[in-house]
Amino acid sequence: MSRIGKLPISIPADVKATLEGTVLTFVKGSTTQVLDTCGNCGVALEDNVLTFSTNSDARQDRAFWGTYRALAANIVTGLTSGFEKKLEINGVGYRASVQGDSLNLQLGFSHDINYPIPSGITMVVEKNVISIKGADKQQVGQIAAEIRSFRPPEPYKGKGVKYSDETILRKAGKTSKK
Repeated sequence: MSRIGKLPISIPADVKATLEGTVLTFVKGSTTQVLDTCGNCGVALEDNVLTFSTNSDARQDRAFWGTYRALAANIVTGLTSGFEKKLEINGVGYRASVQGDSLNLQLGFSHDINYPIPSGITMVVEKNVISIKGADKQQVGQIAAEIRSFRPPEPYKGKGVKYSDETILRKAGKTSKK
């Protein structure tokens, strides 16, 4: 077991954190994120250092202890530097472009796919690489997964939409008998 919940979270000066009961509120500029922790996890905020503790040794409580600490750390990271996922588009005639508040994808279907860009997310397309940026790690990952699901990479030629750090195991094509 990793005991990730023991690690304290230092909150930068430009992020304001408040604790009311079990509700943590993080504010940076006009961006606000709220985290409601469970009753069996203790939360303490002192001198811009956030610490989590567990009140029991039950397996479920210890799991929540680490989970809520990781969620709070992701909120602080998202507000300070943000999260980014990159998707690569491979294939002849496969293109992407940002048009207003939607992402236009041409992925070999008879029609274009228009994906609306949610608020709080910015998308940039450069040379068939889609960069998805935002403050919420879960939202950025979910949007990247949805875009990838439109045309997942196939194993023979590698055509499709893949994560930039993803490796596609290629299969050999048909061979003739001699």
